[in-house]
Amino acid sequence: MTIPITANTPIDASSSMYTGSTTDPASRKQVLDGEVFLKLLVTQLTHQDPSSPMDTNEMIAQTTQLAMMEQLTSLADSGSEAFALNMRQAATALIGQEAGYKDADGKTVTGIVTKVSFDGPVPQVTIGDKTVALDVITGVTSTTTPAAPAA
Repeated sequence: MTIPITANTPIDASSSMYTGSTTDPASRKQVLDGEVFLKLLVTQLTHQDPSSPMDTNEMIAQTTQLAMMEQLTSLADSGSEAFALNMRQAATALIGQEAGYKDADGKTVTGIVTKVSFDGPVPQVTIGDKTVALDVITGVTSTTTPAAPAA
């Protein structure tokens, strides 16, 4: 559908561009990923001037950039997953240990860690009757006594 534009034609969001999409513009993909990159490349190749085709070296460079972007995205995801796993392991290791944190008044509160929850993005640790985020713990003390040396 083509909308003729004249000097008196008002332009609003409904008539300015037809994208062919039936999804709400706010819910469309907002990240430039491999799928979007390939769509742009195919569109560029489809609409190129046959008398002046795209340079092969430029196409290879763009394909290489796509591969690098995908690898960096994968690496970032792996790093985030590893960090989340490390936080969970650290929180779990605190069970039965004495841990301290600063409360809202700035006073250090200590107690035995009795429970760990993984409901949110940061593990929640229960110290006494208070639940705090793992990243606010200021210190940990072992509650087990070291074994006496053998005589």
